[in-house]
Amino acid sequence: MFEPAAPTVVPTPSPTQRLHALFEACWERELAENPLQASYIGDPRFNALWPDLSEEAQARSEAANRAALAELEAIAAAGLPESERLNAELFRHELRTRLDVLPFHPLAWAISAREGPQALNEVAELMPLDIAADFEVWLQRLRGLPNYLQQYGELLERAAASGRTQPRILMERVLPQLDGQCVSEPELSPFFSAFRQLPARIAPEEAEALQAEARQVIAEAVLPAYQHFRRLFAERYLPACRESVGIWDSPDGKAYYANRIAFHTSTTLSAEDIHAIGLAEVGRIQAEMQAVMDELGFEGSQPEFFEQLRSDPRHYCGSEDELFCAYVMAAKKIEPELPKLFGRLPRMPYGVRPIPMSSAPNTTAAYYSAPSDDGRRAGYYYVNLYRPEMRPKFEIEVLTSHEAMPGHHLQLALAQELGELPKFRRFAGYNAYLEGWALYSERLGYELGLYQDPYSRFGQLSYDMWRAVRLVLDTGLHAMGWSREQAIDYFRAQAPKSELDIVNEVDRYIGWPGQALSYKIGQLHMLALRARAERALGEGFDLRAFHDMLLDSGALPLDLLERKVSDWLAGLQFSSETPKTLKSV
Repeated sequence: MFEPAAPTVVPTPSPTQRLHALFEACWERELAENPLQASYIGDPRFNALWPDLSEEAQARSEAANRAALAELEAIAAAGLPESERLNAELFRHELRTRLDVLPFHPLAWAISAREGPQALNEVAELMPLDIAADFEVWLQRLRGLPNYLQQYGELLERAAASGRTQPRILMERVLPQLDGQCVSEPELSPFFSAFRQLPARIAPEEAEALQAEARQVIAEAVLPAYQHFRRLFAERYLPACRESVGIWDSPDGKAYYANRIAFHTSTTLSAEDIHAIGLAEVGRIQAEMQAVMDELGFEGSQPEFFEQLRSDPRHYCGSEDELFCAYVMAAKKIEPELPKLFGRLPRMPYGVRPIPMSSAPNTTAAYYSAPSDDGRRAGYYYVNLYRPEMRPKFEIEVLTSHEAMPGHHLQLALAQELGELPKFRRFAGYNAYLEGWALYSERLGYELGLYQDPYSRFGQLSYDMWRAVRLVLDTGLHAMGWSREQAIDYFRAQAPKSELDIVNEVDRYIGWPGQALSYKIGQLHMLALRARAERALGEGFDLRAFHDMLLDSGALPLDLLERKVSDWLAGLQFSSETPKTLKSV
């Protein structure tokens, strides 16, 4: 006798399953919305695409984030286990942060003197370019470049119409960079650099075909698109740019700056609070600098000592190659010492690369690029070799500590290896944590055997001063009406950075309000947490365990980092006070 099969019962997903499904769906959507971010992370599925900058795409993204927040609240209301509450709390923080900034039209400020469409050839640095198929993907992306630049131009026109422009003095620095893209021949284009010497594994006839295709795509798509964008930029956007440099002098500028302070510091500090902290830190570091000057027997003022450092040839390398080798040697010197301070180190290695010369004159002394999630690209410590006579040797150890190990590479590579966490946490970008850790790491150089001579110690102090100065300048420029010249003069008087670096740095703060605050605020917070742990644990304090604890959850907002340290201390203190018979249970 035939009996019908019992109906399939689909179990209702638990709140935890619904939560992680939401994480995954939003992650997939965000990568599709921002293919450049996907390339940076190392997800190759979107390597042929550019972001959609249209107003319609922005509206879809906003609606999706609001729907995700509503879904998150519904899941949380259903009840989540303790183990998932931090995930939910951080995801809520992420979604609300994205929505809170939208009234200020953040894309209007996306272009700066150091980042934007003027340097899109550098996207190739993020992409795997090992086999012929990789180069075909890059060529496909280049074919879509005209539409992206067209949208970017329309974005700038909307920004100009609303009065949300970058300062003209910054945008005047972009014009020469765009001129570098508007060359007469495809082979002179920065976009041809990736094709100039193809990997040996690609057969010669295939390499020739790729190079021919590159010439055609650059000639027919890339160069005309840049020529059109350059005209729009010069004729319509640049004349509309404001003369002032502070974000206060733009629509809703004061409120936008308050939003950026909260975002970059993850605190409730005001601009006035941060300015005062900066002035206090400047005074403290001045005293430490004076002690080193006394040790060296220098009898003049600090500005006079700075000028001597800037002008003395013995503090500088004689060539780009010599400077590059010095950075590599500093990195090699640090690595064997790391187990003294860390119980866990990242598996993924990092390398040292020069910053491309297309952007080197307008960017910082160095920066870091994280490894890709697919394991095909290591982390890279990018160093600026432009004008080596302006890049002192006494900064090399401290800069390497910040950008490579034990700074950005150690922290970011370890976070990516936390496979048990949702991806939005493994790649979290809370600036006060990320940059605070890197600046905290500069101090660890003493415990790693660095800074053995007075000049190198002064280099560490000058970098600490540099970040203290940032607190004063960023708030001065964007909340207190400081001029660009006033900021440059203050910087020059407080730190021995070269004139090139000082100007680039001040222009960076002007074009990126609030970001410069994250370093020192985060560092001071981490130093305070370490001091608290040392007081609480006394002789039982284990620096390696403290560092591993700070790093084992990925980046966190500072208030949640403080809660994490409190819980860690409470657990250790409970354990030390519990009878041994219970400890083993």
